[in-house]
Amino acid sequence: MASGPQFRLLGPLEVRLDGAAVVLRAGKHRALLAALLLRPNRVVPVTELVGHVWGDTPPARTRGTLQTYVMRLRAALGDPSLIQTAADGYRMRVDPSAVDVHRFAQAAARGRAAASSDDLVTARKAFAEALELWRGPVLSDVPSETLYAEHAPRLTELLMTVHEQRVDVELALGDHADLVPELFGLTRDHPLRERFWAQLMLALYRSSRQAEALEAFRQLDRTLDEQLGIDPSPELRSLHQAILVGSPELAAPVVKPAAVVREPASPMRLPDDIADFTGRSAHVERISGLVTGSVPIVTLAGPPGVGKTTLAVHVAHLLRDRFPDGQLYVDLRGYALGAPADGVDVLSRFLRALGVPPDEIPPDADEQSTMLRSLLSGRRMLLVLDNASAPDQVRPLLPGTASCRVLVTSRDDLRGLIALNGARTVPVDVFSPAESESLLSTLLGPGDHVELAQRCGHLPLALRVAAAYLAGRDDVTISGSPIELAYAALPPAPQRLFRLLSVVPGPDFTAEAASALADVDADGLLAVLAIARLVVSPAPGRYRFHDELVRYAAALREESDTPAEQQVAWTALLNHYLRGVERCAELLYPGIVRLPSSSTGPAPRISTAAEALTWLDAERPNLIAAIRHAAEHGPATMAWQLADALRGYLWIGQHVGEWLATAHHGLQAAQASAHRPAEAAMHANLGTLYLRLGEYARSVEHHDHAVELYRELGDRDAEAGVLNNLSLVHRRSGDLVAARDALLRCLEMLRPSSADSVSTGLYNLGQLAVELGEVDGAVDHFSQALALAPNADSHTYLGMALRLQGRLDEARAHLERALEIGNVPAGEAEALENLAALELASGNTLEALSLASRALSLVADGGDQQVATSVRLTLGETRRALSDLDSAAGLFEQALTTARRIGYASGEVRALIDLAVVLRDLDRDADARSTADQAARRGAELGLRALENRARELA
Repeated sequence: MASGPQFRLLGPLEVRLDGAAVVLRAGKHRALLAALLLRPNRVVPVTELVGHVWGDTPPARTRGTLQTYVMRLRAALGDPSLIQTAADGYRMRVDPSAVDVHRFAQAAARGRAAASSDDLVTARKAFAEALELWRGPVLSDVPSETLYAEHAPRLTELLMTVHEQRVDVELALGDHADLVPELFGLTRDHPLRERFWAQLMLALYRSSRQAEALEAFRQLDRTLDEQLGIDPSPELRSLHQAILVGSPELAAPVVKPAAVVREPASPMRLPDDIADFTGRSAHVERISGLVTGSVPIVTLAGPPGVGKTTLAVHVAHLLRDRFPDGQLYVDLRGYALGAPADGVDVLSRFLRALGVPPDEIPPDADEQSTMLRSLLSGRRMLLVLDNASAPDQVRPLLPGTASCRVLVTSRDDLRGLIALNGARTVPVDVFSPAESESLLSTLLGPGDHVELAQRCGHLPLALRVAAAYLAGRDDVTISGSPIELAYAALPPAPQRLFRLLSVVPGPDFTAEAASALADVDADGLLAVLAIARLVVSPAPGRYRFHDELVRYAAALREESDTPAEQQVAWTALLNHYLRGVERCAELLYPGIVRLPSSSTGPAPRISTAAEALTWLDAERPNLIAAIRHAAEHGPATMAWQLADALRGYLWIGQHVGEWLATAHHGLQAAQASAHRPAEAAMHANLGTLYLRLGEYARSVEHHDHAVELYRELGDRDAEAGVLNNLSLVHRRSGDLVAARDALLRCLEMLRPSSADSVSTGLYNLGQLAVELGEVDGAVDHFSQALALAPNADSHTYLGMALRLQGRLDEARAHLERALEIGNVPAGEAEALENLAALELASGNTLEALSLASRALSLVADGGDQQVATSVRLTLGETRRALSDLDSAAGLFEQALTTARRIGYASGEVRALIDLAVVLRDLDRDADARSTADQAARRGAELGLRALENRARELA
């Protein structure tokens, strides 16, 4: 842990200085400090700080008041230099490891790295360390709605993922029996998180509780069907089948003691060092001295073809022992023919290499950069950033910690890094005559190579191509450019392939891709090109160009191949990619509706889901580059078809940055080609993505566009599907009136459909009406649903609405009928909870207590969180009626926490009102008024007028 002040945000904000607590009584001081700590060592603009501290009601002298707050924080922390003043904001100068949020991310990453190398004990310890840092809801006493909205959902999601990963480790260690109670609680609180259910099923099965494992699957199946209208994932269905037949693959592991003592693996992502590395001894010594000394960044600058990459990779391999936590490499493609490497993609790759799951990687480059610095803090790693064209390409990737060092290669000296980041430049020029002679002697054998070296200009790339050209040809000499001669010596078929391969926009290509674009069997031809050193093979089956060679190939293509021939090759490559993605979609996400395809011909050889995922992971950079290039240069059809076919993979893998890029490129292509169905699909794609990101305003905007387009096209089924999603967006954002309107429009589309679909829509409308306090409307919706589908849920919902209407006898009859019919545990709990509320209203308090307790027992070990919230509220109201005020307050607080986490709007306001009432009963009048004020404000925001009025009466 870092020395100096320690800061805790994962719970109530705490500051400790030399072991003693520093008390910050002012809520706005806590909000200001939290805003700075969540972005350590970065300038937070004044405008952002004002928003976090005062929201929409800043004081008249905002800047002066903010300066006063900063001055008081500096005094409280005892070190004025901790908060630095910048031109447009303030910066918190602090070691990230002094902030529990960043220590949590570091510990979680260590756990993932250890788990990936099968060091399970170390992984368990690291995950436990991460989880122990949580002392309650994040930022729980920081009065800033904007900070909570920006950071609490993300951090809570990270917490859930670490829980999942730790449980996987515990299962691998054979601790299944001890996990069962915990997993019952996790599935209860998170009933839509399938991984917890899979872990519960496996833990129960391994604990000789097969019947309960199967019942857990049935319960999940019902929950997903009721809440989302979907089936469990293929993985869960496979697990269910394996449990049914008692598959031996599910047996508990036998843990070997020796397996727990290995150190966690560190990422080693360097290209291979070349076996015949020659010369550069002075450069190697100088670069090694700088990197292991006090210089944070060393730039190797020189013209193309001088071997900068080879030299950087060689030095990195030599220094491997000095950086035991790993080495990362990326080709930034700053001088490539196509677009340079995307910053979000590079940061995502680095974060994944460091053990961050894709679904934890934020889409924003700044947030990714912050996460990278946090993970690298205190680690001893070396980063090799190859082919950078500008300082701005490099800066987001810099670790910002003295324990990590960076090697950069560039054709320029990148003076901006020298001025602002403390870099040192090492010029790299052509070989000396002695180095050229040494390399040629190694490649061709002893002899007089002086003239050949001079003809090659002592350029390492030219020397190697020349040596490959001359190998085994005693009667041939070099009389011109070695690259031109090497190309001229090729037969026509590899010459043509060499030229056409320059259309590839991504970083590399496979033999299958090469075969498709040139309409040949490319394996043998690529071998010829590799022997001639005109392409290189960094991994089996994959090939790439040197930047200078691809430029030469492109120039030849423009001279030798007609525009039509070039277009045929480019379209054939896109067709290959599209067929591959479509084949993977068939294996990985067959249920996702896709746009019609124009692809033809055989798909790449992909037979299983595992192979599909491997293919997509390997081709992802090429696919992203192809979509972008097709959107900008055509054919536009291929851009949106690829983007549409790829979205299921990007959703599954949570590759949010790439998803955002491809969706925008697809939309650009669809609009350029005036293809309305594709444009609608891309808007719906972006709407789903922004819903996933919690950016509800953007999600609504794209969903609205999609609805308008589908209506113009007359596609009622597609319009209904988008309206249903739009209702979910509005409901999540708290706009319940808009959610109802979207559902009504969706229901109009569904009228010709099955009774089940319509009744589901009526249920949703009725529940929204209840949340809006429109009880008469709810009775009408639920009555229609009962007429269409007379089942237990229909009776429960109608009974609830009748109870709220005051028609208690009719309500009791429907609720009792629901219990007679029988239902899933969550459905039965709803019926019991409504009966309890009915008895409480009738003055039968003990009967209400019995019914509410039975209801809670049904959802305590797994169930619908919204039902659990409502049950706790009713049980709390019953406890209050029995004068058990502390128990009531505890139940209301639990309900409030769950309601906020799942976005249950009316449940949140109800919980705040109930909590305000019990706080008043406990003579905590100030807390009661504050809580009632929160309820009134939240009710007004959400349009819950009845609840708002009740809260204002309390306040």
